[in-house]
Amino acid sequence: MTSHATIGYQTRQKFAEDVAREAGAIALDFFRRRETLVIETKKDPQDVVSIADRAVETLIRDRIAQAYPGDGMLGEEYGLAEGVSGFTWVIDPIDGTSPFVNGMPTWCVSIALLHQGEPVAGIIAAPCQDELFSAARDLGAQLNGAVLRLDASRSIRNAVTGIGANHHVAPHIVANVVEALLTQGGTFIRNGSGALMLAYVAAGRLVGYYEPYMHAWDCLAGYCLVREAGGWYLPFPTEGASLSKGAPVLAAAPGAIDDLRALTAL
Repeated sequence: MTSHATIGYQTRQKFAEDVAREAGAIALDFFRRRETLVIETKKDPQDVVSIADRAVETLIRDRIAQAYPGDGMLGEEYGLAEGVSGFTWVIDPIDGTSPFVNGMPTWCVSIALLHQGEPVAGIIAAPCQDELFSAARDLGAQLNGAVLRLDASRSIRNAVTGIGANHHVAPHIVANVVEALLTQGGTFIRNGSGALMLAYVAAGRLVGYYEPYMHAWDCLAGYCLVREAGGWYLPFPTEGASLSKGAPVLAAAPGAIDDLRALTAL
């Protein structure tokens, strides 16, 4: 039996799919003429932003405000706007801006929906691959309409793990995890977009993903996808001011949960 809450999630999920497709098309147009973009840095030379990020987030915010004016919004570029409905949208207009501005296709548009602090919908559009990952609470996860379900036989030893790193953490923290993973017979990849790598966990392309510090807009859509595909994730703090701060991120397919929690001490 479908609950009223689930119906609400599904309605917003379908809305977000349409918005993600529209935002992805605009981002892809910017990507194809990226040589014309003015690139700025944030806290360090590797942390970049462009007019594309701001234009895409503005579009997403405008669409949400028109359709659901009572919902809150948190975006990487323009921060938090409180709502009154109990729903909050969490937006990363272009996750993987560094690959984006350097001409690599490993970037995405990420839109998550929180209800009472829990990620209840997650949509990740990867325009360069023409892929749309979508999930909603108790409704499963899909990739371009095909159901995603994780294979419990996949482990860190017979599959690939995603690892992320950034200027927020000391290099040795990531290096130690990579060394431990390799020592135990695993291997890893980093493509520059944490959100996209989380979507790849949900799709079974990666067996897990770890990053010692990420923000809500980077991970919550991917977390919903992983959960609905049958995986596990480390809860992210979403209460009050914590939602705008960073935290460790870990998601895993069933056969990798114990190993990755031990490797990362999470």
